[in-house]
Parts: sequence; C-alpha cells; structure tokens
Amino acid sequence: MKLKEVKAAGGKLTRSKQLLLQKMAKGIGKRSNCFVLFSGENRQGKMTAAAVMAKERDMNVFRVDTSSVVSKYIGETEKNLRRLFDQAERSGAILFFDEADALFGKRTTVKDSHDRYANMEINYLLKRMESFRGVAILATNSKSNIDPAFLRRFRFVVEFRKLKKRKVAARTARAPVIPLSGR
Repeated sequence: MKLKEVKAAGGKLTRSKQLLLQKMAKGIGKRSNCFVLFSGENRQGKMTAAAVMAKERDMNVFRVDTSSVVSKYIGETEKNLRRLFDQAERSGAILFFDEADALFGKRTTVKDSHDRYANMEINYLLKRMESFRGVAILATNSKSNIDPAFLRRFRFVVEFRKLKKRKVAARTARAPVIPLSGR
C-alpha cells in the first residue's frame, strides 16, 4: 500500500473558492476528527483544493491509491485501512481519497457472502471514522454514490461546479480596471 505525497497542484480555483477553503482549514485542528467531501465533475480542482487546505494548516497531503487498499481477500481491506489511518495519525498528514466511491459507496442488499463482506468493510470504515484523529478529504464525481451514513459524518461538503463560458465572460467583463499609471 503506497501513499503518494501531493507536492504541488496544477489546477485553478477561483479566488472566492480559495478564500472559502482557507477559512475551512483554519477551523480544522491537525489532530481533530474531520472529514470533508469534495463533489463534482472531473478536472474541477478537488485535488488543488486539498492542497490549498493543507498549505493553510502547514500539513502534508497524502493521496490514497484505492486500488492498493481494496483487496479481494476477506479482512485484508480492513487491515490496509487500519494501517493507512494509523500512519496518517502518526504523521499528522491529510488523507485524500480520490474516487472515494470505491471505498465509501452505498451498502447493498445482502444476496450472498460477497455482499455481506462488502457491507462489513463499510461498517468498519464508519467505526474508524469515529475514532480517527486527523483530517481526511474524500473526492467523488457524484455525491449520490456515497452511503448516507458517511454523508452524516462530514463536517464540510463542497460541491465543485463547472462555470459556464458565459458566466466566466461576464465575470471578466465586470472585473475592475486598475490603472497602472499614478494619474
């Protein structure tokens, strides 16, 4: 299981979104129990937003590779998650779960033993969220794919929406003109 440290983010955020994220980050302690959900289409700056919050709190961000966490063997996913959360608590880093639906998705109706074990993983995550002393950010393309029990545990839910070209043009047209000369 590998965690990749996020060094720099190449995305763009509006100034108002940056300010909002900085205010949110100020309200989060390094060792507090805080889960944040970023929801929105791809390429909308969710990873960049996590980097902004981490910079504000002078913390590192570790991107979680969900493919290295989820295992087909019973009980292995829970072991991997325990190691992941323990490592984040020790280091004081923010965990960033991209494509969080893979781990935090909705529970299913139990039809066979596979469904039962998948639901057990979700139950384990719910318990672990309660005891985690740190900050975790989950990113998803669709908030509706996340289990409602997880949604109740988020301190912040931020929706990233695409700006329509007309709105961007209108904002640019209304931007104040700052004179460069001293006249």
